[in-house]
Order: sequence, then C-alpha cells, then structure tokens
Amino acid sequence: MSDGFYEQVAIWSQVVGAVAFLAVLVFLWIRFLAPAVAASQVRKNAELSDAERRRDGAKEHVAEAERELTRATGEAGSISTRAEGDAQRLRERILAEAKAECERLLRNAEGELGRGRSAARETLREELLTKALEIARESAGGMNDDINARLVARVVESLERGAA
Repeated sequence: MSDGFYEQVAIWSQVVGAVAFLAVLVFLWIRFLAPAVAASQVRKNAELSDAERRRDGAKEHVAEAERELTRATGEAGSISTRAEGDAQRLRERILAEAKAECERLLRNAEGELGRGRSAARETLREELLTKALEIARESAGGMNDDINARLVARVVESLERGAA
C-alpha cells in the first residue's frame, strides 16, 4: 500500500470525521438547542406581551387618574364657589343681625334716657316744690290769708305751665 492510499484514507477520514462532526452538531442543534431557543423565544414573547399588557393597564390607570383629577378639580372649584357664596350670605346675615341688635339697643337706650329725664324732671320738680314750700312757710309766718292764697295760686300756675 502506498503512501497515496494512506493519504487518501487520511483525507477521507477527515471528511468523514467532519461530516460526522457536522451530523452530531446538527443532531445536537435540533435535539437540544433549537427547542431551547424556541422556548426562550416563547418566554421572551410572553414577557413582552405581559409588559405590553401592564403598560396598557398603566396607561388606563393614568387616564383614569387624570379623569379623577379633572373631576376633583371641578368639584373643588364648585365647593370653593359654594363656600364663597355661603360666606357672603353668612356675612350679610351677621351684619343684618348686628344692625338689628344695634337699633334695638339704641331704642332701648333712648327709652331709658327718656325715662331717666322724666324721673329727673319729676325729682327736680319735687325738690323745687319742697324748697318753695319751705321758703313760703318761712315767709308765711308774717303773711295774711290773702297773700298766701295769691302765692299758692302763682305756684300752681307755674307748675301747670311747666307740665304743659
């Protein structure tokens, strides 16, 4: 056997080894790697789908929150407007009550003042009458009945003029 034959066997053994290696490689690829790649792809697709679903859910939550915020802002505005109206009505009512109370107190004070003046006038009149009678009694010691009658008439007349 010649060297050529061995060379041919060496070349063909390398070719057969390479083909066997490639066959084993293809077998391993089909048997183990392809299903792993497919499973990984399915898993990644599921993760992407789940992430998209969560993103869509989050977008819905954001939209709902924005609607709630808009509604709450509107409610806050209406509450503020209502509170301002209530405060204005309350202010007006308090002012009206205070004015009515002031007028009532003023009328009461005027009535008290009038009663006080009347009482003072009556007291003054009584004191003046008492003083006048004392003076008249002191002076009457030397008077006759005619002078006494004229004096009493003048006093009564002055009292009547003061009362009118």
